[in-house]
Amino acid sequence: MKKRRISLFNAQPAEDALLVAVQTPGLSQHAVSDCLSELSRLVETSGGRVVGTVVYRLERPDPAFFITRGKAQDLASKVQDCAARTVLFDDDLSPAQTRNLERLTGVRVIDRTQVILDIFAMHAHTKAGRLQVGLAQLEYLLPRLRRMWTHLERQRGGIGVRGGPGEQQIEVDRRRIKVRISQLKKELRQVERHRDQLRKHRRRHGWILVCLVGYTNAGKSTLLNTLTGASVMVNDKLFATLDPVTRRLKLPGNLQVLITDTVGFIRKLPHQLVEAFHATLEEVLEADLLLHVVDASHYEAEAQVEAVNEVLRELGADTRPVIGVLNKVDREGALQRARRLCKLFERAVPVSALTGQGVNDLLVEISDELRYQQVRVSVRIPSHRGDLITLARSSGHVLAEHYDDGYVKLTANVPADIAGRLRKAEAGAGEER
Repeated sequence: MKKRRISLFNAQPAEDALLVAVQTPGLSQHAVSDCLSELSRLVETSGGRVVGTVVYRLERPDPAFFITRGKAQDLASKVQDCAARTVLFDDDLSPAQTRNLERLTGVRVIDRTQVILDIFAMHAHTKAGRLQVGLAQLEYLLPRLRRMWTHLERQRGGIGVRGGPGEQQIEVDRRRIKVRISQLKKELRQVERHRDQLRKHRRRHGWILVCLVGYTNAGKSTLLNTLTGASVMVNDKLFATLDPVTRRLKLPGNLQVLITDTVGFIRKLPHQLVEAFHATLEEVLEADLLLHVVDASHYEAEAQVEAVNEVLRELGADTRPVIGVLNKVDREGALQRARRLCKLFERAVPVSALTGQGVNDLLVEISDELRYQQVRVSVRIPSHRGDLITLARSSGHVLAEHYDDGYVKLTANVPADIAGRLRKAEAGAGEER
Protein backbone atom coordinates (compact mmCIF):
# COMPACT_ATOMS: atom_id res chain seq x y z
CA MET A 1 0.00 0.00 0.00
CA LYS A 2 1.41 3.38 -1.05
CA LYS A 3 1.98 5.77 1.84
CA ARG A 4 0.15 9.09 1.69
CA ARG A 5 2.53 12.01 1.34
CA ILE A 6 2.20 14.52 4.17
CA SER A 7 3.19 18.09 3.37
CA LEU A 8 2.11 21.70 3.74
CA PHE A 9 4.64 22.70 1.09
CA ASN A 10 4.19 22.93 -2.69
CA ALA A 11 0.72 21.44 -2.09
CA GLN A 12 -1.04 24.17 -4.07
CA PRO A 13 -0.26 26.25 -7.15
CA ALA A 14 1.09 29.79 -6.84
CA GLU A 15 -1.62 31.92 -5.27
CA ASP A 16 -2.57 35.57 -5.02
CA ALA A 17 -1.35 36.67 -1.60
CA LEU A 18 -2.32 39.47 0.77
CA LEU A 19 0.70 40.45 2.89
CA VAL A 20 0.29 41.40 6.55
CA ALA A 21 2.88 43.17 8.70
CA VAL A 22 2.65 44.37 12.29
CA GLN A 23 4.12 47.61 13.59
CA THR A 24 4.93 47.43 17.27
CA PRO A 25 6.30 50.26 19.46
CA GLY A 26 9.90 51.01 18.56
CA LEU A 27 9.55 49.75 14.99
CA SER A 28 9.60 52.55 12.41
CA GLN A 29 7.30 52.78 9.41
CA HIS A 30 10.39 52.66 7.22
CA ALA A 31 11.47 49.36 8.76
CA VAL A 32 7.98 47.90 8.30
CA SER A 33 7.93 48.97 4.64
CA ASP A 34 11.28 47.29 4.09
CA CYS A 35 10.01 44.08 5.71
CA LEU A 36 6.99 44.09 3.39
CA SER A 37 9.21 44.73 0.38
CA GLU A 38 11.38 41.76 1.34
CA LEU A 39 8.31 39.60 1.97
CA SER A 40 7.03 40.54 -1.47
CA ARG A 41 10.30 39.32 -3.00
CA LEU A 42 9.95 36.06 -1.11
CA VAL A 43 6.49 35.59 -2.59
CA GLU A 44 7.75 36.31 -6.10
CA THR A 45 10.66 33.91 -5.65
CA SER A 46 8.26 31.17 -4.56
CA GLY A 47 6.11 31.75 -7.65
CA GLY A 48 3.26 33.69 -6.05
CA ARG A 49 1.75 37.12 -6.73
CA VAL A 50 1.14 39.94 -4.26
CA VAL A 51 -2.36 41.43 -4.54
CA GLY A 52 -2.19 43.75 -1.56
CA THR A 53 -0.47 44.71 1.70
CA VAL A 54 -1.79 45.76 5.08
CA VAL A 55 -0.06 47.02 8.24
CA TYR A 56 -1.63 46.78 11.70
CA ARG A 57 -0.37 48.70 14.73
CA LEU A 58 -0.13 46.59 17.88
CA GLU A 59 1.19 47.03 21.39
CA ARG A 60 1.80 43.29 21.59
CA PRO A 61 0.73 40.16 19.66
CA ASP A 62 -2.69 38.72 20.51
CA PRO A 63 -2.42 35.07 21.66
CA ALA A 64 -5.55 34.00 19.74
CA PHE A 65 -5.33 35.92 16.44
CA PHE A 66 -1.90 37.62 16.62
CA ILE A 67 -3.59 40.87 15.47
CA THR A 68 -6.68 40.78 17.78
CA ARG A 69 -10.16 39.61 16.75
CA GLY A 70 -11.27 43.07 15.58
CA LYS A 71 -8.31 43.47 13.26
CA ALA A 72 -8.75 39.88 12.07
CA GLN A 73 -12.33 40.72 11.08
CA ASP A 74 -11.01 43.76 9.21
CA LEU A 75 -8.46 41.46 7.52
CA ALA A 76 -11.27 39.13 6.41
CA SER A 77 -12.96 42.09 4.72
CA LYS A 78 -9.74 43.04 2.93
CA VAL A 79 -9.29 39.45 1.76
CA GLN A 80 -12.68 39.68 0.07
CA ASP A 81 -11.91 43.09 -1.45
CA CYS A 82 -8.70 41.97 -3.18
CA ALA A 83 -9.83 38.39 -3.88
CA ALA A 84 -6.78 36.96 -2.14
CA ARG A 85 -6.45 33.19 -1.90
CA THR A 86 -3.67 33.30 0.72
CA VAL A 87 -2.85 35.57 3.64
CA LEU A 88 0.86 35.80 4.42
CA PHE A 89 2.11 37.19 7.75
CA ASP A 90 5.62 38.60 8.06
CA ASP A 91 5.90 37.14 11.57
CA ASP A 92 5.74 33.58 12.85
CA LEU A 93 2.27 32.40 13.82
CA SER A 94 1.43 29.69 16.32
CA PRO A 95 -0.69 26.76 15.10
CA ALA A 96 -3.66 28.10 17.10
CA GLN A 97 -3.33 31.60 15.65
CA THR A 98 -3.14 30.19 12.12
CA ARG A 99 -6.21 28.01 12.71
CA ASN A 100 -8.25 30.89 14.15
CA LEU A 101 -7.31 33.25 11.32
CA GLU A 102 -8.20 30.68 8.67
CA ARG A 103 -11.61 30.12 10.22
CA LEU A 104 -12.29 33.85 10.25
CA THR A 105 -10.90 34.79 6.83
CA GLY A 106 -11.94 31.62 4.99
CA VAL A 107 -8.61 31.38 3.12
CA ARG A 108 -5.23 29.75 3.65
CA VAL A 109 -3.02 31.57 6.18
CA ILE A 110 0.74 31.07 6.23
CA ASP A 111 3.71 32.83 7.79
CA ARG A 112 7.13 34.00 6.66
CA THR A 113 8.84 30.82 7.86
CA GLN A 114 6.70 28.61 5.64
CA VAL A 115 7.50 30.69 2.55
CA ILE A 116 11.24 30.58 3.27
CA LEU A 117 11.10 26.82 3.77
CA ASP A 118 9.20 26.50 0.49
CA ILE A 119 11.89 28.48 -1.37
CA PHE A 120 14.63 26.38 0.19
CA ALA A 121 12.81 23.26 -0.99
CA MET A 122 12.68 24.68 -4.53
CA HIS A 123 16.41 25.40 -4.59
CA ALA A 124 17.73 22.26 -2.85
CA HIS A 125 19.43 20.31 -5.65
CA THR A 126 21.86 18.04 -3.80
CA LYS A 127 21.11 15.15 -1.48
CA ALA A 128 22.49 17.06 1.52
CA GLY A 129 20.39 20.12 0.66
CA ARG A 130 17.22 18.07 0.33
CA LEU A 131 17.89 16.28 3.61
CA GLN A 132 18.39 19.57 5.45
CA VAL A 133 15.32 21.22 3.98
CA GLY A 134 13.23 18.11 4.60
CA LEU A 135 14.20 18.08 8.26
CA ALA A 136 13.34 21.77 8.70
CA GLN A 137 9.98 21.29 6.97
CA LEU A 138 8.97 18.32 9.10
CA GLU A 139 9.93 20.05 12.35
CA TYR A 140 7.81 23.01 11.27
CA LEU A 141 4.95 20.72 10.24
CA LEU A 142 4.79 18.53 13.34
CA PRO A 143 2.88 20.94 15.64
CA ARG A 144 0.55 21.92 12.76
CA LEU A 145 -0.96 18.51 11.99
CA ARG A 146 -4.26 19.31 13.71
CA ARG A 147 -4.72 22.30 11.41
CA MET A 148 -4.17 20.05 8.36
CA TRP A 149 -6.79 17.59 9.53
CA THR A 150 -9.26 20.38 10.29
CA HIS A 151 -9.12 21.19 6.56
CA LEU A 152 -9.74 17.55 5.62
CA GLU A 153 -12.63 17.12 8.04
CA ARG A 154 -14.30 20.23 6.60
CA GLN A 155 -13.96 18.82 3.12
CA ARG A 156 -15.79 15.70 4.33
CA GLY A 157 -18.57 17.91 5.75
CA GLY A 158 -17.82 17.73 9.45
CA ILE A 159 -15.47 18.88 12.16
CA GLY A 160 -13.19 16.31 13.75
CA VAL A 161 -14.43 14.86 17.01
CA ARG A 162 -12.16 13.37 19.67
CA GLY A 163 -11.50 9.75 18.75
CA GLY A 164 -12.81 10.22 15.18
CA PRO A 165 -10.92 9.27 12.02
CA GLY A 166 -9.12 12.62 11.81
CA GLU A 167 -8.00 12.42 15.43
CA GLN A 168 -6.71 8.89 14.94
CA GLN A 169 -4.92 9.83 11.70
CA ILE A 170 -3.21 12.77 13.40
CA GLU A 171 -1.52 10.35 15.80
CA VAL A 172 -0.51 8.06 12.93
CA ASP A 173 0.93 10.99 11.00
CA ARG A 174 2.68 12.33 14.09
CA ARG A 175 4.43 8.99 14.63
CA ARG A 176 5.40 8.80 10.96
CA ILE A 177 6.86 12.29 11.02
CA LYS A 178 8.84 11.63 14.19
CA VAL A 179 10.29 8.47 12.64
CA ARG A 180 11.19 10.38 9.48
CA ILE A 181 12.79 13.19 11.49
CA SER A 182 14.92 10.61 13.29
CA GLN A 183 15.95 9.08 9.93
CA LEU A 184 16.84 12.47 8.46
CA LYS A 185 18.94 13.41 11.48
CA LYS A 186 20.81 10.11 11.17
CA GLU A 187 21.50 10.71 7.48
CA LEU A 188 22.59 14.29 8.18
CA ARG A 189 25.06 13.06 10.80
CA GLN A 190 26.63 11.00 8.01
CA VAL A 191 26.80 14.12 5.83
CA GLU A 192 28.47 16.02 8.68
CA ARG A 193 31.02 13.24 9.17
CA HIS A 194 31.81 13.21 5.45
CA ARG A 195 32.27 16.98 5.32
CA ASP A 196 34.34 16.87 8.48
CA GLN A 197 36.64 14.34 6.82
CA LEU A 198 36.96 16.65 3.81
CA ARG A 199 37.89 19.58 6.05
CA LYS A 200 40.46 17.46 7.91
CA HIS A 201 41.89 16.33 4.57
CA ARG A 202 42.23 19.97 3.52
CA ARG A 203 43.89 20.84 6.82
CA ARG A 204 46.36 17.98 6.46
CA HIS A 205 47.34 19.41 3.09
CA GLY A 206 47.76 22.88 4.54
CA TRP A 207 44.76 24.56 2.95
CA ILE A 208 43.60 27.83 4.46
CA LEU A 209 39.79 28.12 4.46
CA VAL A 210 38.00 31.36 3.57
CA CYS A 211 34.21 31.54 3.73
CA LEU A 212 31.76 33.95 2.09
CA VAL A 213 28.84 34.97 4.30
CA GLY A 214 26.22 37.64 3.87
CA TYR A 215 22.61 38.58 3.39
CA THR A 216 20.79 36.74 0.65
CA ASN A 217 21.26 38.35 -2.78
CA ALA A 218 24.25 40.41 -1.59
CA GLY A 219 26.34 39.10 -4.51
CA LYS A 220 28.35 36.28 -2.90
CA SER A 221 28.15 33.94 -5.89
CA THR A 222 29.08 36.74 -8.32
CA LEU A 223 32.06 37.56 -6.12
CA LEU A 224 33.14 33.90 -6.03
CA ASN A 225 32.98 33.77 -9.83
CA THR A 226 34.96 37.00 -10.18
CA LEU A 227 37.65 35.94 -7.70
CA THR A 228 38.16 32.40 -8.96
CA GLY A 229 36.80 32.25 -12.49
CA ALA A 230 34.17 29.76 -11.35
CA SER A 231 30.81 29.41 -13.05
CA VAL A 232 28.47 29.22 -10.07
CA MET A 233 24.87 30.02 -11.02
CA VAL A 234 24.04 33.67 -10.39
CA ASN A 235 20.38 34.58 -10.08
CA ASP A 236 18.67 37.76 -8.94
CA LYS A 237 16.47 35.79 -6.57
CA LEU A 238 16.53 35.16 -2.84
CA PHE A 239 18.35 31.99 -1.70
CA ALA A 240 19.64 31.08 -5.17
CA THR A 241 22.58 29.30 -3.46
CA LEU A 242 21.86 26.65 -0.82
CA ASP A 243 24.67 24.12 -1.12
CA PRO A 244 28.25 25.18 -0.33
CA VAL A 245 30.54 25.62 -3.34
CA THR A 246 34.31 25.57 -2.80
CA ARG A 247 36.95 26.82 -5.25
CA ARG A 248 40.70 27.46 -5.18
CA LEU A 249 41.83 31.09 -4.94
CA LYS A 250 45.36 32.38 -5.63
CA LEU A 251 46.34 35.42 -3.58
CA PRO A 252 49.23 37.90 -4.00
CA GLY A 253 52.55 36.34 -2.98
CA ASN A 254 51.52 32.93 -4.41
CA LEU A 255 49.44 32.11 -1.33
CA GLN A 256 46.65 29.67 -2.28
CA VAL A 257 43.47 29.21 -0.26
CA LEU A 258 40.10 27.52 -0.57
CA ILE A 259 37.10 29.84 -0.67
CA THR A 260 33.53 28.63 -0.02
CA ASP A 261 30.22 30.25 -0.96
CA THR A 262 27.46 29.47 1.56
CA VAL A 263 23.73 29.93 1.91
CA GLY A 264 22.60 33.53 2.34
CA PHE A 265 21.09 34.79 5.57
CA ILE A 266 17.97 36.88 6.07
CA ARG A 267 16.17 38.71 8.86
CA LYS A 268 13.97 36.40 10.92
CA LEU A 269 15.78 33.37 9.52
CA PRO A 270 13.78 30.39 10.81
CA HIS A 271 15.48 28.64 13.70
CA GLN A 272 14.56 25.30 12.09
CA LEU A 273 16.75 26.19 9.12
CA VAL A 274 19.74 27.22 11.23
CA GLU A 275 19.49 23.92 13.08
CA ALA A 276 18.83 21.78 9.99
CA PHE A 277 21.60 23.43 7.94
CA HIS A 278 24.20 22.80 10.64
CA ALA A 279 26.15 20.50 8.28
CA THR A 280 26.39 23.29 5.70
CA LEU A 281 27.08 26.08 8.17
CA GLU A 282 29.93 24.10 9.73
CA GLU A 283 32.00 25.62 6.91
CA VAL A 284 31.56 29.00 8.60
CA LEU A 285 32.70 27.69 11.99
CA GLU A 286 35.84 26.10 10.53
CA ALA A 287 36.91 29.07 8.39
CA ASP A 288 40.18 30.90 9.00
CA LEU A 289 38.59 34.06 7.61
CA LEU A 290 35.05 35.22 6.86
CA LEU A 291 34.29 37.60 4.00
CA HIS A 292 31.06 39.35 5.00
CA VAL A 293 29.55 40.45 1.67
CA VAL A 294 27.21 43.44 1.95
CA ASP A 295 24.97 45.00 -0.70
CA ALA A 296 26.17 48.57 -0.24
CA SER A 297 23.51 49.84 -2.64
CA HIS A 298 20.68 48.72 -0.34
CA TYR A 299 19.17 51.44 1.85
CA GLU A 300 18.78 48.93 4.72
CA ALA A 301 22.38 47.68 4.46
CA GLU A 302 23.10 48.39 8.13
CA ALA A 303 20.12 46.29 9.24
CA GLN A 304 21.20 43.49 6.91
CA VAL A 305 24.71 43.52 8.42
CA GLU A 306 23.20 43.17 11.88
CA ALA A 307 20.92 40.33 10.72
CA VAL A 308 23.96 38.40 9.44
CA ASN A 309 25.89 39.11 12.64
CA GLU A 310 22.94 37.81 14.66
CA VAL A 311 23.02 34.48 12.80
CA LEU A 312 26.79 34.29 13.22
CA ARG A 313 26.33 34.79 16.96
CA GLU A 314 23.71 32.02 17.01
CA LEU A 315 26.18 29.72 15.24
CA GLY A 316 29.03 30.66 17.59
CA ALA A 317 31.04 32.05 14.66
CA ASP A 318 31.03 35.69 15.72
CA THR A 319 34.66 35.52 16.94
CA ARG A 320 36.08 34.51 13.53
CA PRO A 321 38.25 37.13 11.75
CA VAL A 322 36.10 39.12 9.30
CA ILE A 323 36.66 41.40 6.33
CA GLY A 324 33.67 43.45 5.20
CA VAL A 325 33.20 43.29 1.42
CA LEU A 326 31.03 46.27 0.51
CA ASN A 327 29.66 45.12 -2.82
CA LYS A 328 27.73 46.76 -5.70
CA VAL A 329 29.54 50.11 -5.47
CA ASP A 330 29.02 50.48 -9.22
CA ARG A 331 25.41 51.42 -8.45
CA GLU A 332 24.35 55.01 -7.88
CA GLY A 333 24.96 56.25 -4.33
CA ALA A 334 26.47 52.94 -3.18
CA LEU A 335 30.05 54.19 -2.84
CA GLN A 336 28.99 56.92 -0.41
CA ARG A 337 26.99 54.39 1.62
CA ALA A 338 29.96 52.00 1.56
CA ARG A 339 32.13 54.63 3.23
CA ARG A 340 29.64 54.77 6.11
CA LEU A 341 29.43 50.97 6.29
CA CYS A 342 33.21 50.75 6.72
CA LYS A 343 32.69 51.84 10.33
CA LEU A 344 30.91 48.53 11.04
CA PHE A 345 34.07 46.49 10.32
CA GLU A 346 37.68 46.56 11.48
CA ARG A 347 38.66 45.83 7.88
CA ALA A 348 36.47 46.63 4.88
CA VAL A 349 36.92 46.98 1.12
CA PRO A 350 34.45 48.59 -1.33
CA VAL A 351 34.10 46.44 -4.47
CA SER A 352 31.91 45.67 -7.43
CA ALA A 353 31.91 41.94 -8.04
CA LEU A 354 30.13 42.65 -11.33
CA THR A 355 32.68 45.08 -12.85
CA GLY A 356 35.78 43.99 -10.90
CA GLN A 357 36.23 47.38 -9.26
CA GLY A 358 38.21 47.04 -6.00
CA VAL A 359 38.74 43.28 -6.38
CA ASN A 360 42.55 43.57 -6.47
CA ASP A 361 42.41 45.64 -3.26
CA LEU A 362 40.28 42.88 -1.71
CA LEU A 363 42.80 40.20 -2.68
CA VAL A 364 45.59 42.19 -1.03
CA GLU A 365 43.47 42.68 2.09
CA ILE A 366 42.72 38.94 2.31
CA SER A 367 46.40 38.11 1.87
CA ASP A 368 47.46 40.63 4.52
CA GLU A 369 44.90 39.34 7.04
CA LEU A 370 45.91 35.70 6.52
CA ARG A 371 49.60 36.53 6.79
CA TYR A 372 48.85 38.41 10.00
CA GLN A 373 47.44 35.15 11.38
CA GLN A 374 50.62 33.26 10.50
CA VAL A 375 53.53 32.54 12.81
CA ARG A 376 57.23 32.49 11.98
CA VAL A 377 59.01 29.19 12.41
CA SER A 378 62.64 28.13 11.94
CA VAL A 379 63.22 24.37 11.82
CA ARG A 380 65.78 21.81 10.65
CA ILE A 381 64.05 18.80 9.11
CA PRO A 382 65.20 15.86 6.94
CA SER A 383 65.45 16.87 3.28
CA HIS A 384 63.40 13.82 2.28
CA ARG A 385 60.37 15.44 3.91
CA GLY A 386 59.50 17.20 0.69
CA ASP A 387 55.83 16.99 1.59
CA LEU A 388 56.33 19.37 4.51
CA ILE A 389 58.52 21.71 2.47
CA THR A 390 55.86 21.89 -0.24
CA LEU A 391 53.24 22.44 2.45
CA ALA A 392 55.16 25.39 3.86
CA ARG A 393 55.43 26.92 0.40
CA SER A 394 51.76 26.50 -0.53
CA SER A 395 50.25 27.58 2.81
CA GLY A 396 52.66 30.34 3.77
CA HIS A 397 55.74 32.25 2.77
CA VAL A 398 59.20 30.65 2.84
CA LEU A 399 61.82 33.21 3.89
CA ALA A 400 64.92 30.99 3.82
CA GLU A 401 65.67 27.46 2.67
CA HIS A 402 69.18 25.99 3.11
CA TYR A 403 70.17 22.35 2.43
CA ASP A 404 73.05 20.73 4.30
CA ASP A 405 74.03 17.08 4.93
CA GLY A 406 70.62 15.52 4.36
CA TYR A 407 68.72 18.24 6.16
CA VAL A 408 67.05 21.49 5.22
CA LYS A 409 66.97 24.52 7.46
CA LEU A 410 63.66 26.25 6.80
CA THR A 411 62.44 29.66 7.95
CA ALA A 412 58.86 30.46 7.00
CA ASN A 413 55.68 32.27 7.96
CA VAL A 414 52.95 29.62 8.06
CA PRO A 415 49.60 28.94 9.76
CA ALA A 416 49.89 27.81 13.38
CA ASP A 417 48.86 24.20 12.67
CA ILE A 418 51.49 23.88 9.91
CA ALA A 419 54.11 25.36 12.25
CA GLY A 420 53.22 22.64 14.76
CA ARG A 421 53.70 19.91 12.16
CA LEU A 422 57.08 21.31 11.13
CA ARG A 423 58.26 21.46 14.76
CA LYS A 424 57.01 17.91 15.32
CA ALA A 425 59.03 16.72 12.31
CA GLU A 426 62.11 18.51 13.65
CA ALA A 427 61.67 16.88 17.08
CA GLY A 428 61.25 13.46 15.48
CA ALA A 429 64.40 13.91 13.43
CA GLY A 430 66.29 14.88 16.59
CA GLU A 431 65.19 11.69 18.34
CA GLU A 432 66.37 9.58 15.37
CA ARG A 433 69.82 11.15 15.55
